[in-house]
Amino acid sequence: MALCAERSDGMEVNMKISFLKFKDSANYKIAKALGYDVYEIEKPEQLDLKIQELKEKRFNTIVLTSELAGFSQDLIKKYKNDNNFNIIITPTKT
Repeated sequence: MALCAERSDGMEVNMKISFLKFKDSANYKIAKALGYDVYEIEKPEQLDLKIQELKEKRFNTIVLTSELAGFSQDLIKKYKNDNNFNIIITPTKT
């Protein structure tokens, strides 16, 4: 889903947001119901590839659970200095 917002300096910011979860996980049901793009991965090893794929599709904000984020050793190192790409890690639903 793409959102458009205006910053305090008047500049317009476009955000293309996606959510990532394990297949058959109960996470992000509300996000999906609200029309956000929710992608599923079957194996933890697919996480880095899926993030790269979404980045290539011009998504600039990806939301994923802490459980899923724990499977990527490079997640923080790879994207922490990228000012045009956001990773949001949420608590895992129990």
